[in-house]
Amino acid sequence: MDLEAYRNEIDRIDEELLRLFAQRMDVSAQIAAYKKANAIPVLDATREREKLVKVYDKSPEGIGDYAVSLFSLIMDLSRNCQNRLLGTDTELTAQITDATANTQGAFPAHATVACQGVEGAYSQLACEKLFKLPNIFYFSSFNAVFSAIEKGLCQYGVVPLENSTAGSVNAVYDLMMEHNFRIVRSVRLKVDHNLLVKPGTKLSDVKEIYSHEQAISQCAAYLQTLSGVKVIPCANTAIAAKMVAESADKGVAALSSRSCMKQYGLECLAEAVQDKGNNYTRFICISKNLEIYPGADRTSLMLILPHTPGSLYKVLSRFYSLGINLNKLESRPLPDRNFEFMFYFDLDASVYTPQFIQLMGEIESIGEDFSYLGSYSEVI
Repeated sequence: MDLEAYRNEIDRIDEELLRLFAQRMDVSAQIAAYKKANAIPVLDATREREKLVKVYDKSPEGIGDYAVSLFSLIMDLSRNCQNRLLGTDTELTAQITDATANTQGAFPAHATVACQGVEGAYSQLACEKLFKLPNIFYFSSFNAVFSAIEKGLCQYGVVPLENSTAGSVNAVYDLMMEHNFRIVRSVRLKVDHNLLVKPGTKLSDVKEIYSHEQAISQCAAYLQTLSGVKVIPCANTAIAAKMVAESADKGVAALSSRSCMKQYGLECLAEAVQDKGNNYTRFICISKNLEIYPGADRTSLMLILPHTPGSLYKVLSRFYSLGINLNKLESRPLPDRNFEFMFYFDLDASVYTPQFIQLMGEIESIGEDFSYLGSYSEVI
């Protein structure tokens, strides 16, 4: 046989596979109706496990694993179809639908907002990009920001979530879970770190440099060029600039923003000293209320999955089968739970689509612990 003959044979087999797949999905729909009438849950884990064992045992030698992967996907698609036919209304989907319908029409222009740091912090710049005229209250830690919102001192908070070079701010994710807050908007901010000093200071005078630990890591290559200089982490890049301005020692410097240079009357010895020019930090605006503003097309989730083969695949296959794009996937081990991982997902999905609502109705049953962090749009 030549190549064309082989391809014709493949086409014939594929047509038969498609016919059988359609027949299988039709029977699956009938099963869904039976389960609904008899109040039987869609997922029967024991049945699926037994089925996959039989598939492997009956497969010709050498293709058992491939056959199991194929039938796992088929069963996922069948389950998705049943969920769609049965409806996926849950407490969460009801909350999302209600928030979509009842959140005020436009993101507020004025609000009391909590930020970590002091005047001139990158959080302030992000806040001013999100709100036209925010009333900003500064706090010493991320935890204090969350507490201020929880106690009603501020309506919103603006905190960093991830940096393009340094990665995620895990402390913020942990606080989101602890306080059960929601993301209502996000903004991506270009971050340039500059070496700031008191007026008249020369580079040869600098003996100590202060900044936030992430800023220090982002400027590692530049800092290695400075000999005899001690690098000291502090809580915030703006706090570092404020410390330099208030210090009587002319040998101190800060890695901070140009806005802090103006704010605290400092001079810039070196501009944009970060290792990479495309250094961006993503900030989120958080609220204790579930608010979904018009145009929300991004959703953040956290999911704890067991350390077993296929656990992540089951989640990803659900996204794939519903046609939902994944913008971010990150994991980290849970320190207090052996061999279990927290996964962060950012989904590119409009809250107005039936596929999104179906996913929100199904995903709680996939993992052991699930957190819906919010649906929102991002300011660029």
